[in-house]
Amino acid sequence: MEKLSLILWRERELLELLAFKLELEELVLASGRTRWLARATREVEEVLGTLRETEVLRALAADEAAESVGLEPNPTLSALAERAEEPWRTILVDHRDAFIAATREIADLAESNRGLITAGYRSARETLLAIRGSAEGYTPAGAAVVDTPRHRLVDRSL
Repeated sequence: MEKLSLILWRERELLELLAFKLELEELVLASGRTRWLARATREVEEVLGTLRETEVLRALAADEAAESVGLEPNPTLSALAERAEEPWRTILVDHRDAFIAATREIADLAESNRGLITAGYRSARETLLAIRGSAEGYTPAGAAVVDTPRHRLVDRSL
């Protein structure tokens, strides 16, 4: 159980780091200054990669812990907590509750970032269309079919 708990602590730290990186990405997106966006996104992806590696270690440790308390492989934290003796029961329940809270926070941040990216994409597309004309679709070869640019009158007396 101790090995599992140590890995769970590491996962919690990584989830907290992921929330930080997503919030940083959100701030970059919200500011409209995209100079650091690629770097912020790359850092999010790096944390996700480390989390995936840690999940494999957690799965192995959870299987060992499950065997020690008479459970089948691939147990849930709740199932492990139910079978574990104190203080492990309380520790595993605390980990589970922390994971639930972190998952909610990360999902909210990711959704917010998706919204900001979508809004930025729409804004850029509308700007480009205003400059070049409207896109009417695509040719069979995949090229965009674009209307002729609109002529604009500019009142220079203002």
